[in-house]
Amino acid sequence: MRTVERTRYPQRPRHASAALIVALAFMLANASPTAHAAGSRYTFAVVSGTLESPADEAHTQRLLETIGRERNVSFIVYDGNLKGPKEQCRDSLYESRQTLLEAARPALIFVPGQHDWADCGTAQAGSYDPVERLDLLRQTLFSDASSMGQNPVPLTRESEVSRFHPYRENVRWQVGDTVFVALNAPSPNNHYLNAGGRNGEFEDRVVANAFWLEHAAEYAKRHEARAVVVFIQGDFDPERYERPERFSWLRFARNQRRDGFLELKRSLVKLAQTFRGPILVIHADDERPPGGFLIDQPLRNDKGVEVTNLTRVAFAPHDRLNQWIEVEADMARRPPFRVSVRDVPKNMPLPSTLPPAPTHEEPTPSMPEVPSLPPAPDLPPVQQPAPAGTDASPASAGAPASSVQRGP
Repeated sequence: MRTVERTRYPQRPRHASAALIVALAFMLANASPTAHAAGSRYTFAVVSGTLESPADEAHTQRLLETIGRERNVSFIVYDGNLKGPKEQCRDSLYESRQTLLEAARPALIFVPGQHDWADCGTAQAGSYDPVERLDLLRQTLFSDASSMGQNPVPLTRESEVSRFHPYRENVRWQVGDTVFVALNAPSPNNHYLNAGGRNGEFEDRVVANAFWLEHAAEYAKRHEARAVVVFIQGDFDPERYERPERFSWLRFARNQRRDGFLELKRSLVKLAQTFRGPILVIHADDERPPGGFLIDQPLRNDKGVEVTNLTRVAFAPHDRLNQWIEVEADMARRPPFRVSVRDVPKNMPLPSTLPPAPTHEEPTPSMPEVPSLPPAPDLPPVQQPAPAGTDASPASAGAPASSVQRGP
């Protein structure tokens, strides 16, 4: 195995190049050179948090219309926060924002975020019950068996498994030989509550998310997928590594902030052990990386070893209303993924009218039950790093990125 020099975890910088185009690289681990010879090619777009007030609606519609004019875009992921933190979590607001997202020309997959339900209990959001608001989203925005958009794609929802019937927001779909997964894991700390007693919503969702990642790993293996891409809204703080302690329950007097993403990180480690190919985790960034997004490999397993077949992209375009993240994939190319920040043309006018609101609610369709999968086998951690190169072309992704990629 080739040894690669890499910056150690505590000193890893959290910033990206100032250039808008950065190289992302991770290796096609253990991929047969003869398998999937044709290689699939596609492009998808990612946006997040463009709707913070009614004044943002026209700009968001223009952004989605601009993306829709790109003929090669297979789908859009709206990665959380269809409302702002100061907007109240009213039914009518969700209805109008859903109508706006439905008007997108490509298929659109919505991932719930912090302000969509987890923060609804604050006074400025209307002092709603967050769990009740999440249930509303499940009955409305996630009621269909397919995605949003004018050209929807079929989705497999975790609610098809009887044990996880409420979790309609967790979905899976496939494009070419890539499996995509979306999970409900919002900022700031995955809706972990510090109050005493059972943290019911959090604990149940942790189990559901772990199952859905395990399910995706087995599905990807059975269908000989070449990559897995995971979307969450929350910044899961992968740099924060916590080694499990045998007697941590004795340290009850120490007041430490509990990592609400701890179980998710361990589930991602298990995903990387089960599915040996490249895994990309995409989430909205709580910070503002200079180039609009950050690319690195900060996740470690319980032994402190870097997980080399998992790469994350944390994005936060500087102009949320006029920029989006574009990911180009070509599985016949090394590296196969390229990430870039795209801009709305300056001469693109704002729409004069917004899409009309729906006049009726459609009933929630019944979903067939499917059996759950057996537990994923324990596999040794993947250790196949390779240094990533940079170029001036759109950000590339396809060989295990051993460090943050920087432009000139």
